[in-house]
Amino acid sequence: MIRVAIAGAGRMGQSIASVLDNHGQLECAGIWGRGDDLDAIVADAHVLIDFSLPEANDEVIGTVLRHRKPLVCGVSGLSGTQMAKIEEAAASIPLVYDRNMSLGIAVLERAVREAAASLGADFEVRISEVHHVHKKDAPSGTALNLGEAVAAARGETGTGSVEFTSERRGEVPGDHEVVMASPAERLTFAHSVTTREVFADGAVRAAAWVVSQPPGFYRMRDLLF
Repeated sequence: MIRVAIAGAGRMGQSIASVLDNHGQLECAGIWGRGDDLDAIVADAHVLIDFSLPEANDEVIGTVLRHRKPLVCGVSGLSGTQMAKIEEAAASIPLVYDRNMSLGIAVLERAVREAAASLGADFEVRISEVHHVHKKDAPSGTALNLGEAVAAARGETGTGSVEFTSERRGEVPGDHEVVMASPAERLTFAHSVTTREVFADGAVRAAAWVVSQPPGFYRMRDLLF
């Protein structure tokens, strides 16, 4: 039985705990919230899933490094300095980081990357996303991931050539659309989420996978391909 600790007692943390409660091979070792002892929770676990806040990133990274425990991190809105610390930590522990834990998004990212490489800069790229009104960052981390995939496939250093649009309404878990268009044709990729459990399922799957990996920086696509 793999014991999974959770950092973040919000909606995602509770959703992950619910998935673990119904899992035959993984169980919840504890949920870390404000005022709790993260060291004690991580020490009693085989892997930590982090869906806390950017402000907690230093404590989370320091704790998993002290205990040499694998980490699955889905926190969005991290700074460049925080991302550098995550990549540095991956030299010592196996670490899965992604802004979106959906397996479908991992497939979408691969398709977008391949299409952008094939079509080149002659096609304009527009990425639109819709999320619930509680989401603060815009564009979403997933939209930025998709834009970065396009830029990398084209050999560009940034996402300046990609147009982003964001909308916040209702309780939409997450809709993303990538459109590649030339004056003569239009190619559309889309992904929609109907329940937040998609992200919890992906995070739990990543936790089960990463415990058997060597130290390194992994993405969700590494689970599939």
